[in-house]
Amino acid sequence: MSIRDNNNRRLKEVLDIMAAGSWLDEKPNGGVVLAEAAARIPFSKEESELLSGGIPRGHKNLTKATADLVKVGWITKGRGGWEITENGLRATVAFDTADKLADALSDGTLIPAGTPLPEKPAEAAAKKPAAKKPAAKKTSAKAPSAKAAAAKKTEAPGVVLENQPASVALAGNFGHALGAENWDPNHPSLQMTLAETGTWQLSADLPAGQYSYKAVVNGSWDENYGAFGVLDGANHEFAHSGGPISFHYDHATKDVLRAQG
Repeated sequence: MSIRDNNNRRLKEVLDIMAAGSWLDEKPNGGVVLAEAAARIPFSKEESELLSGGIPRGHKNLTKATADLVKVGWITKGRGGWEITENGLRATVAFDTADKLADALSDGTLIPAGTPLPEKPAEAAAKKPAAKKPAAKKTSAKAPSAKAAAAKKTEAPGVVLENQPASVALAGNFGHALGAENWDPNHPSLQMTLAETGTWQLSADLPAGQYSYKAVVNGSWDENYGAFGVLDGANHEFAHSGGPISFHYDHATKDVLRAQG
């Protein structure tokens, strides 16, 4: 199966996932939809290759492909989440395989007149899949005091503070390399700094190895984000050849990007 074929299959899953969610009146976060599609059609070794910014090739390809669904008016993307349109629902009926969907998008094929809406699925089929629990054991964590949070926020003048948490930490299995306990979201060396761009940043020098981590908000595991920005989702995973690396967390997407060097 080629990269293009796999991507087409995931794009069909995206539309089907959103169609199922529409019966529950849901507007899911885009990261949740992409993560579920990737879980159904896992990335191959080549698709798992990390590009600049720490994004897997397969994730970038799928994200780019969803723009085609927006262009033809089958889904909408907004700050409140993604939503499938009535034409998008009809498309799941008219183009019921990945190949048919890909050809329709490529050729600009219109949905045939009279195409019905899909039948409402059984409750079990439409139920939103539960998020995968983090692989690492959660530790008891005390949220930083209001005084400490205020002091941290005033460190950089001109920082965009609206809708930002009091703190963001990267808890992972690289804690020991930075003088902390692994998976401890409260150690000073794991705290990210809010930049003027509105993103949270952390730079470190890590030895070569295979690493896992999550973004922990406000010092508590009650709110943590994993791969694709999914709440309580699977850990971010990456292989590092050793040396400087920077992490960038965006609270709008809840995702963390990486840059080596």
